[in-house]
Amino acid sequence: MKTFRYYLGNSLILISLLILGFIYYPYFSLYFSTPDPQVLSNSQFSITIPKIRAQAPVIENVNPWAPSDYQPSLERGVAEASGSALPGERGNIFLFAHSSQPPWKLTRLNTSFLRLGELNFGDQIILNKDGKRFIYEVKDKKEVWPNEVKYLQEINQSTSSDTQTLILQTCTPIGTSLKRLLVFAQRVS
Repeated sequence: MKTFRYYLGNSLILISLLILGFIYYPYFSLYFSTPDPQVLSNSQFSITIPKIRAQAPVIENVNPWAPSDYQPSLERGVAEASGSALPGERGNIFLFAHSSQPPWKLTRLNTSFLRLGELNFGDQIILNKDGKRFIYEVKDKKEVWPNEVKYLQEINQSTSSDTQTLILQTCTPIGTSLKRLLVFAQRVS
């Protein structure tokens, strides 16, 4: 009887560790794996951030003002705000994603911006759209309150220059929705 309890207890511990490993795999992979360019080869639009090992498909034309529209999209990857420019076009590209999710909602693609706060001036962000590669360099980042939406409201305003600005947004601190972290990047030719 004592042997049975010993094996049962050890089995339950092992099963619990395996379940925790499965649940938190997306977080571990963002710290310990290298992005694989072949993973997103079937996607028409994707983002890769080498420094933070982030890689996800981009879901186009998502209404950032309607939770019923953007919540399902954020479970499948990074969302592109409707009305923003696309890679190669003049204007602002606005992409947003979760930095974290509760374990029961966690998927392999919806925590892409977990480490976004680690980006610094000059770090690269790569967008792939229809087989073309667009490289951006980080120029600035800032934290704003959720009601400060001027950057999102200005996405469809045309610019007079040929520069293209990429704005990435996620919630910060990780695990909360207290503030928004915005990362600004410019396309490099």
